Amino acid sequence: MINKKIITLFALLLLGFTSHSQVLISMVFGDKLNSDGLEFGLEGGYNFSDISGLDADKSLSSFNLGFYFDFRLKNQWNLYTGVLVKAKLGDEKLSSEDLAFLEITPNSEEDGTYSQVINYFVVPALLKYNFENRIYLEAGPQFGLMYKSWVEFESSVDNKDINTKDYNKDKINRLDTGITFGTGYKLMSDSGMTIGIKYYYGFTNVYKGVSGTNNSSLFLKMNIPIGAGKKKEKTE
Repeated sequence: MINKKIITLFALLLLGFTSHSQVLISMVFGDKLNSDGLEFGLEGGYNFSDISGLDADKSLSSFNLGFYFDFRLKNQWNLYTGVLVKAKLGDEKLSSEDLAFLEITPNSEEDGTYSQVINYFVVPALLKYNFENRIYLEAGPQFGLMYKSWVEFESSVDNKDINTKDYNKDKINRLDTGITFGTGYKLMSDSGMTIGIKYYYGFTNVYKGVSGTNNSSLFLKMNIPIGAGKKKEKTE
């Protein structure tokens, strides 16, 4: 059984690196980390997120990238964790009521759209069950550590692009917690890429002192083991 202290130590160490160094470490040392009881690799994908309590007309869509640890527990059970080091949650096309709530003065000279964008380090801790047909189900808590947040104005009129950011990190709760559940499919029987979909709903208020403002996001993802094939060849 995986020691809880080891998992906690992993999470703290992973959050201490920058996104670029994390991905580089994944590429260089992936084959050293993979073993019979552990699969390590990169997770990338696309997500669509919303913040409840806002009147925004469109979900915020963005790419995300990170790495994962897939611990084999017993029989067909795994523990899936890691860090999405590049992940954005928020909302697009904010209404005038949203801007008033966020204390943003609309640009009266240019037509454009406003978005709330929040950067998080996203850390899941999911219990995963693998079926014999290579389909899996997973569920468990997910944590987000906010490190940057802004309201973004974008406009493109008369061949002129405008992009401005009003940073509002001080209005956002630093820690976001919630639950994630999802499913996926392993493309190869032994090792290789996995595709999946998962849904996250946050229990923590996004904005400080404002109830009913919760993150939710639909993640489309692909997992790519790093060095798993090399590890298998060495074993054989």
